[in-house]
Amino acid sequence: MEAAAILPHVTASLNGAALLAALAGFGFIRAGRRDLHRRAMLTAVAASALFLIAYIAYHFSAPIFVFRGSGAVRPLYYTLLVSHVVLAVAVTPMILLTLARALAGRFDAHRPLARWTWPIWIYVSASGLIVYGMLYHLYT
Repeated sequence: MEAAAILPHVTASLNGAALLAALAGFGFIRAGRRDLHRRAMLTAVAASALFLIAYIAYHFSAPIFVFRGSGAVRPLYYTLLVSHVVLAVAVTPMILLTLARALAGRFDAHRPLARWTWPIWIYVSASGLIVYGMLYHLYT
């Protein structure tokens, strides 16, 4: 099987893993479990980093995949896609800065940035899974 055929499914799995880990991390910090929060968020960052590597590899090895939906779903899909891409670009440095502050023990600076970073990251991960589902499962 060609990499171009399998990589979208790999990236979706990694994206889903990042989403679940980030959701778990939120739950852990709300419960006061900093140790589990740290592990979950490091897992989310690792899954996201692997996602980015696989995503870039896919786009270097595959032609552009055209959305096949028609009618009212088409502008909905492209609105979702554009918001996903713009926020993915914006949140990447935010994630890195939030992570750096946490690893440096600068929780007074980590927390306010994390309050913005986390919901955007959740939206990007979830919208990425919706885009994947629309491209590869609903409108094939």
